[in-house]
Amino acid sequence: MELIFATANPDKVREASEILGKGITLIMPKKLGYKGDIPETGATIEANSKMKCQFIWNKFNKSCFADDTALEVASLGGAPGVYSARYAGEGHDSKANIAKLLAELEKVDKRKKNIRAARFRTVITLIHKGTLYTFNGVMNGTIAEKESGEGGFGYDSVFIPEGCSCTFAEMSENQKNAISHRGIAMRKLAHFLSQL
Repeated sequence: MELIFATANPDKVREASEILGKGITLIMPKKLGYKGDIPETGATIEANSKMKCQFIWNKFNKSCFADDTALEVASLGGAPGVYSARYAGEGHDSKANIAKLLAELEKVDKRKKNIRAARFRTVITLIHKGTLYTFNGVMNGTIAEKESGEGGFGYDSVFIPEGCSCTFAEMSENQKNAISHRGIAMRKLAHFLSQL
């Protein structure tokens, strides 16, 4: 089965392909000739996921899916949240986002409990034969005091999943996919697709 993945991020495509398995071929919009931005101006990750998927469906009228992920830190009022990818501002990268996150955590009153408690949330939206479906994944954890590890992408080098002693970036891709928020949501998607 061929599915368009509404992303320009090859890391996400590689990760998704690994989880979805050999029966699913993922196609990036740029392979179909679309090189523009995919809109994600929603106020929530649910809205962004749906918006991106609907945009690609409207453009190509083929089965497609999109995901949106947020890192939510309770002591920062849920930030970076829906702005996770652009937390340090437009045009900045993961390093800048992480630097801002760690700096903001340093400002939090140290007398508060669980200052570094965080969670990753992923929402996947699928449109298949014109019908929309959603799949969710959540991973609780904590934010490390400094970056550690070479793998992964985004905030992986500072996120320590619950029950683990290392960051996502210190894990192999298989280890990360087995427990991650995106892995959970992707496996729900994979199970759904296997029933079609």
